[in-house]
Amino acid sequence: MFLYTALALGYAFLYLPIVLLVIYSFNASRLVTVWGGFSTKWYAELLHDDKVLDAAWLSLKVALANATFSTLLGLLAAVVLVRFRRFHGRTLFSGLVMAPMVMPEIITGLALLLLFVALEQAIGWPAGRSVTTIIIAHITFSLSFVTVVVQSRLSQMDISLEEAAMDLGARPLKVFLVITLPIIAPALLAGWLLAFTLSIDDVVISAFVSGPGATPLPIVIFSKVRLGVSPEINALATMVVAVVGVAIAIAGRVSLNRESPPAKQRDRA
Repeated sequence: MFLYTALALGYAFLYLPIVLLVIYSFNASRLVTVWGGFSTKWYAELLHDDKVLDAAWLSLKVALANATFSTLLGLLAAVVLVRFRRFHGRTLFSGLVMAPMVMPEIITGLALLLLFVALEQAIGWPAGRSVTTIIIAHITFSLSFVTVVVQSRLSQMDISLEEAAMDLGARPLKVFLVITLPIIAPALLAGWLLAFTLSIDDVVISAFVSGPGATPLPIVIFSKVRLGVSPEINALATMVVAVVGVAIAIAGRVSLNRESPPAKQRDRA
């Protein structure tokens, strides 16, 4: 009984605020702490708020670009760390890859800002703080997370499968594309989703590397909340929760279908 009570309290502590946020997004009153009746007017106002919509579209583009490039670079870094265990400078390379994961975000953001300013003064690129600087900054700190996820799966892979394929005449590139990639695909997907989430949620680093013409959604929300929480922010958060919930459900369904054998195979067995 105690375990069930503790579990219920834990889930309530984690998810009850989200439930209240969703409920009060349909509040007719402008005061988020006073229930004034059911209404969807805040969703209508949100859909007509060009500043929020532009910021949401910008954050989506940045998150997609960051997740894709971080996954590609993280895959390469993981392959180097797992398949090439001994090479000159391995310790330094591993430290540089993992450093953003343990370094405070405020230090990373300040360092990237100084780097961009120095590059702009030296070669004229990047010109100001823009979408490009945000993407580069997000790739910098997301890369280490993807590398850890892919490296863990790659190190557990049975290398005899690759050796058997090469013994049968397959070239290393074909072995990697046909054998290795399908096996580590779930780790790549997990790394991609993790990088996407980190990017769409980041505030500290984005505050350093974003400019007036490129303001992501977390910065816009943070600036609005500083003036007081409005039901429009609740509506926006509810839409984000809904999108994330649908994505998790789809991912879980796909994962379940991959793990369970087809019905025909079960019948034959």
